[in-house]
Amino acid sequence: MELRHLIYFKAVAEELNFRKAAERLFISQPGLSRQIKQLEEMLEVQLFDRDQKHVELTNAGLYFKNEVDFVINHLDLTRSQLKLIALGKIGELRIGFLGSASNQILPDLLSKLNAIQPLISTSLEELSNAMQVEMIEKDKLDLGFVRLASVPSDLEMKVVLRDSFSLVVPKDHPIQEHDFVSVNQFNEETFVLFSSDYSNLYYEQIIGICRDAGFSPKIRHKSVHALTIFKLVENGMGVAIVPTSLKKGYELNVRFMEIPHIQQFTELSAIWKEANRNPALKQILHLL
Repeated sequence: MELRHLIYFKAVAEELNFRKAAERLFISQPGLSRQIKQLEEMLEVQLFDRDQKHVELTNAGLYFKNEVDFVINHLDLTRSQLKLIALGKIGELRIGFLGSASNQILPDLLSKLNAIQPLISTSLEELSNAMQVEMIEKDKLDLGFVRLASVPSDLEMKVVLRDSFSLVVPKDHPIQEHDFVSVNQFNEETFVLFSSDYSNLYYEQIIGICRDAGFSPKIRHKSVHALTIFKLVENGMGVAIVPTSLKKGYELNVRFMEIPHIQQFTELSAIWKEANRNPALKQILHLL
């Protein structure tokens, strides 16, 4: 088996069309079919169910696709790490994060890392919880910052911040912090919330805060970005409930009021794969 067999298989598995895969690979369709048949003979399994109109992965093919993705991702990482090492660097750390990690946790962590390991470069990408988990499992990310109750068994998880919730209102809202005793005071307001795509657990917690206060929130807008939510609140489109730590880093005409006497809290966790072989990852874990 050669690397080209894996590359050809990956193209067909993603396109599920031999003609399109062949065009993508700049080879002939009969030539691609021969390579896939050769691969199946070597593996002694059928990877695709195919007829004149349809191409589908078999169960064996689905399993093999995940493994091939892992191998090719790891080879790509190795190539980029080699270039950095040749330039005198230790390597690159690929980090995914939710927006709420970028205000305090991430800058502090990277500042400490740079102080002790200035030869490690970082690549940062804001991603959803689910996308971070998927990319870490496939070796496309080294470290993630998520709001999840649990992760797959092959990933490690460490809580790095436990946070309260705050209500966000326009600066000129009549209810001031010294008057604020319960979220129920806002039961007639419309709400701007983080979408459940951001974190389903987190979304349910916010609904629970309102339910415990005796009402169901009238949700007008949802977003996965804190700045969008705050701009909507600033412009009178509703009020919001967010982690208290998000009040840092934004200069907007809104006020944050920590919600008193509630049982809910939110946790930001770092996640990584124990089997990850990137040497740069080992240099940051103890800083968490």
